[in-house]
Amino acid sequence: MSQVISISGRGIPLKGDDIDTDRIIPARFLKCVTFDGLGEHTFEDDRTALKGSHAFDQPQYEDAEVLVVNRNFGCGSSREHAPQAIARWGIKVLVGESFAEIFFGNCVAMGIPCVTAAADNVKALQEAIANHPQATIEVNIDTMQASCGDLTFPVEIGDGPRQMFISGTWDACGQLVAQASAIQQTAGKLPYVAWS
Repeated sequence: MSQVISISGRGIPLKGDDIDTDRIIPARFLKCVTFDGLGEHTFEDDRTALKGSHAFDQPQYEDAEVLVVNRNFGCGSSREHAPQAIARWGIKVLVGESFAEIFFGNCVAMGIPCVTAAADNVKALQEAIANHPQATIEVNIDTMQASCGDLTFPVEIGDGPRQMFISGTWDACGQLVAQASAIQQTAGKLPYVAWS
C-alpha cells in the first residue's frame, strides 16, 4: 500500500457547478473492457463544443496534476469510468467546493483525494492558476492545507478517507491481495468452503 499525504503539481482550473460524469467521460466510451485509453477522451464532448478553448485543451495546463473544480463535481451516474478518465489524464488530486458522493468514493478507492474548500478559496485558487499556470500547488492531507504561491487555505476531507490516505490503506483490493495467504488459511478452516 502507498501513503498519499502530500501531492504537488501544476493545476487546471475547471469552472462550473454540477459537472456530471457524462460530461467527464461520455457514455459511448464506456464500452471498453479496460480503462486504458480513457484519458484522451476526458471531457471529449465539452472540448469538441468549445473548439480548443476548454481548460483541458489549453497548452499552459498540459501535464497538470491538480484539478480545481466548483460545486457538486462528479454528479450524475455512478460510473467509475469518470475518475478513471481523470486519473489517466494525469490528475492526482482534486480541490473543489463539493463532490458527488459516489464520485468521491470511486476516487478514494483509486487513491485520488478529493478535498473541499470554501467557495472563495476555490475561486482564488482558480484565479491564481489562470494567472500563473506554471505555479506549483501543494495539497497536504496531513496538515489539511492547500497552497499556491502566497495563497494558503484550509481544506477538508472526512476523517475516514483521510486516515486511509495517510496510512496507505485506501486500496481495498490491494489489501485483499496482500492478505491472500491469511485468507486462504482461514478459508481452509471453514467447513462450508469445500461444499460443492
